[in-house]
Amino acid sequence: MRINLGASEQISHSKTQNTHPKIKTKGVNLAKQKARLAGIGARVKAFITDLFLIGMPIYYLTTYVFLDGKDEFLRNQTAIFAANLAVGLICCAFFAIKAQTPGYRSQNIYLIDLRSGRKLGFIRVLLRYVFFLLAGVSIVGLCLCFFRKDALNLHDLLTHSAAVCKKAD
Repeated sequence: MRINLGASEQISHSKTQNTHPKIKTKGVNLAKQKARLAGIGARVKAFITDLFLIGMPIYYLTTYVFLDGKDEFLRNQTAIFAANLAVGLICCAFFAIKAQTPGYRSQNIYLIDLRSGRKLGFIRVLLRYVFFLLAGVSIVGLCLCFFRKDALNLHDLLTHSAAVCKKAD
């Protein structure tokens, strides 16, 4: 799958529609653009959906099938790490194979490489996930999208990736 965003892109908000930024590119006809950056709200909805569809079954299995309940799960740091690692690897596999997780699919969002317009490979997606975790620890990396016109987070900037939606015709 290839969604062309152009090589040198700039994002600006439309005066009539503040919810979705429009993509302006130098030397690229905007009529040929097939995607726009996904809004912050859609990405948050997708993240919450993924937590429920991917995370909850893994956390439930870990807590009640592999361990002996909530108290044992909370005391077992290895189980917590393994469950979170499993969720991360499954999400990375979805992104690498289909360029979207179930949550992204529900919001019609794709994860692409900003330079080529193609989906990211597994190593880059895994690196993006590691940067996401590090950005979450600092909070600044996750809140960065509120201060940037293009609404990209730190993990998107570091991996040259973006969550995009197909442009409505």
